[in-house]
Amino acid sequence: MTARRALLAAAVLVVAALAAWWLWPSGAGNPESRMAAGPYSVQLSVTAPRTGDNPVDLEITTPQGDSASPDKVSLAPSMPQMGHALPLSTATTVTPGHYRATVNLPMPGQWEITVQVSGPQGSGTATFSVQAN
Repeated sequence: MTARRALLAAAVLVVAALAAWWLWPSGAGNPESRMAAGPYSVQLSVTAPRTGDNPVDLEITTPQGDSASPDKVSLAPSMPQMGHALPLSTATTVTPGHYRATVNLPMPGQWEITVQVSGPQGSGTATFSVQAN
């Protein structure tokens, strides 16, 4: 009987640890990073990501740092751990090199937002991690 209790206690601890890891705030209230996407450099910024609609700002430049104006910029959110993939969101131009889109994240957790960029210089993708609360 004590072996069963020990096994049950271990299982409860593992579940509690996984739940705490999944629900614990990441401290990344404003994820912002820059990545190469083919011939472009993409910076993604999301202020306080949460479940529901999230405004996403993108700065797209050439590798030299000049503003770039690709023809098409779209975002594809996914949550690989849960097998979720959501429809593409199309970004609109705010100013040359600055784009904005709205991405809906239907549940809290670790999301990946893949930015697809295509234009006269070519095309590329960059994937950013975002923790939604």
